[in-house]
Amino acid sequence: MTDTTRTSAPRIVERSRSTKETSIELRLDLDGEGNADVSTGIGFLDHMIGALAKHARFDVRLVCRGDLEVDDHHTAEDCALELGGALAEALGDRRGIARAASAYAPPAEAPARAVVDLSGRPWPEVHLGLQRERLGRLACENVTHFFRSLAIEARMALHVDLLRGENDHHRAEAAFKATALALRQAVAHSGGDDVPSTKGTL
Repeated sequence: MTDTTRTSAPRIVERSRSTKETSIELRLDLDGEGNADVSTGIGFLDHMIGALAKHARFDVRLVCRGDLEVDDHHTAEDCALELGGALAEALGDRRGIARAASAYAPPAEAPARAVVDLSGRPWPEVHLGLQRERLGRLACENVTHFFRSLAIEARMALHVDLLRGENDHHRAEAAFKATALALRQAVAHSGGDDVPSTKGTL
């Protein structure tokens, strides 16, 4: 069950979620400076959410206490769901935003491409080709699952592709950075006040 509070400041959302698997407290500011205070109990996940916040210029405070004695799945999934839900709520009716964007991130030998459409219609296509079983305490399969969960809950189309590379740390980081850069553009104010759709609603 999720409790939600919208603050008086623009595009800032605070959420809490408590289940038998995880307990999460989250604050998201879409118009921040890229500050992140993240504690999930999974160091690599903290690092990646921090990179997402930094390059999207979102301010994120996220604390998760999950059932890591089971494994990392519930923590990774629920953090993504809460971030996605907060993003959707912060955007409201999505009036006055750019809506769609794409970006490349080329850390080291592993460039990634992300394409985002804040269309209100979720569609994740995430192709990372990670080879290792784990990155720190995070299973590589849960890197892909994180992006898919984020896209579904944020109600956005998200395409993330790794173009090349050998080091899975670099490859995962490139995927998060490219997604962040695309989101930064997609949530930006367009200068108008219309809903960016011929249908008049998203």
